[in-house]
Amino acid sequence: MHDYRIDSAGWCLKARQVASPNCDERTTAVDMVVIHNIHLPPQAAGATEFGGEDIERLFTNRLNPADHESYAELAKLRVSAHFLIRRDGELIQFVSCNQRAWHAGVSCWQGRERCNDFSVGIELEGSDFVPFEAIQYAVLEKLLSALTERYPVQHLVGHQEIAPERKSDPGPFFDWAKLANQFGQLRQTAVE
Repeated sequence: MHDYRIDSAGWCLKARQVASPNCDERTTAVDMVVIHNIHLPPQAAGATEFGGEDIERLFTNRLNPADHESYAELAKLRVSAHFLIRRDGELIQFVSCNQRAWHAGVSCWQGRERCNDFSVGIELEGSDFVPFEAIQYAVLEKLLSALTERYPVQHLVGHQEIAPERKSDPGPFFDWAKLANQFGQLRQTAVE
């Protein structure tokens, strides 16, 4: 069994670390996990190509605007997430969970704004147009278990729930029921 524990510095022992500069000090305790999806370059409905290094480049400010027509604006952004789960199940960590990653943007949950302040962001390589892989759910479950052991997580939400005017991820193909057995209580408190 691989070790997904989160150490006292906020790093997952199982994850490959790729440090992002797009973070700052956390001043509020973690009590929420936000699930996202990401795909670069952006995909139209029906597209199924994934892979490459562009997600890592985006989160480390190395995205080349000349590589794709959509990258001119993206390359200016300063964004990150704590984790990325690739289609093959590889787990990458960009920011310590003890720091604030810049994944949620303008957001609000149950009257609390600035969800980056109190959340951990997990990106799944995917889109709103195709199902996620079984291995991604398996890794996500292990990571969520580790996070709930280390932090007092009370809510498990999708990006679309904290920024409904702007976001649709993790999208209609994300199967929340796959997490229900182990994390249903976190979802119940999230949707109440």
